[in-house]
Amino acid sequence: MLDRIRALADDGFDETVRLRRQIHRRPELAYEEHETAALVAATLREIGIEPTTGVAQTGVVAHVEGGRPGPTVALRADIDALPIQEATGLDFASEVDGRMHACGHDAHTASLLGAARVLHAVRADLAGAVRLIFQPSEEKIPGGAVAMIEAGVLDATGDHPAPAQIFGQHVFPSLPAGMLGVRPGPFMASADEVYITIRGRGGHAAAPHELVDPVLVQAHVLTALQSVVSRNRPPGVPSLLSFGRVEADGATNVVPDAVRLVGTFRSMGEAWRFEAHEHVRRIAAHTAEAFGATAETEILVGYPALVNDDAAAAAVRAAAVDYVGEACVEDLPMWYASEDFASYTQRVPGAFYVLGVGNEAAGITHGLHTPRMTVDEEALRLGPGFMAYLAWRALESGGA
Repeated sequence: MLDRIRALADDGFDETVRLRRQIHRRPELAYEEHETAALVAATLREIGIEPTTGVAQTGVVAHVEGGRPGPTVALRADIDALPIQEATGLDFASEVDGRMHACGHDAHTASLLGAARVLHAVRADLAGAVRLIFQPSEEKIPGGAVAMIEAGVLDATGDHPAPAQIFGQHVFPSLPAGMLGVRPGPFMASADEVYITIRGRGGHAAAPHELVDPVLVQAHVLTALQSVVSRNRPPGVPSLLSFGRVEADGATNVVPDAVRLVGTFRSMGEAWRFEAHEHVRRIAAHTAEAFGATAETEILVGYPALVNDDAAAAAVRAAAVDYVGEACVEDLPMWYASEDFASYTQRVPGAFYVLGVGNEAAGITHGLHTPRMTVDEEALRLGPGFMAYLAWRALESGGA
């Protein structure tokens, strides 16, 4: 089966590249992915798979029906783009001003469509069914995964039992094309947005004794907040609190009434995550109070920490060794980016792994969420075939 799947993936390589480029040209933001969803649905129908459209607004779900009885295994791809102006200079660069597939979702979608084509060709030998999930709005909190779950993508439907396992693939520019990577257990961090507004009493900078200077107060608040991680975090729970923006609308001789801090809190531990929120609120409020100011904290709760099921991650690694060889499989460190695939793995055993798409010789080294990010398209020969092989193996093992 391995050789057969590889050959089918090679046969479909040109079509996978074509689809990726078509999606790349027409990027759409969260819940605006109407053109992308229509292309996904049309492609599935051409393959011979009838999709369900309009799931959680713009999502698409379909099944590859196996010829033998067995469990259901799910594969997921995200379909939305980012509000970034592309600067790659590619012939198929974004045709939409201020919109770009800078996180590789074009490659994710094309890969899952390619896997669907392979799986449909070998459907008689599948011991169960493969649920194909094309998810909108991965890039925008609270994430499309929650909406898809609420729409029933992890439920039993018709003749299909609920998915026993779920797998997702993400491009990884820092890993060369031809490689795969996975990590069991905690893999990606939760990500919460932190907004703190410090209010004082502004006025002329030449009369500081008459003011409650929020610029000075924010400096003390910012410093004090470093103790959230350094002195309150339980040992063994990786976390970070960073602030990337300070907004103070003053001047050389004007102290403003308020200052705003904007940052992110990330953690690999869910219980500690929400405890940390309370530390942030308390420390900010009490530090500001000591100077006669106030601090209002708003925390926008984002995606949870992504924890790969140990058995599912082991299955990914074993399949990867089969498909590309031990030398081309990377055991990954923790990654402090966040992903709403975490919502799936909170409910179903699953694993999120990475597909190398870098090529230093070709200058394909730019990171995710940057204007020059792209992929070595040779990776699209590996991505679809490996997804299909992983799903086949998972069904053969009974979804365990």
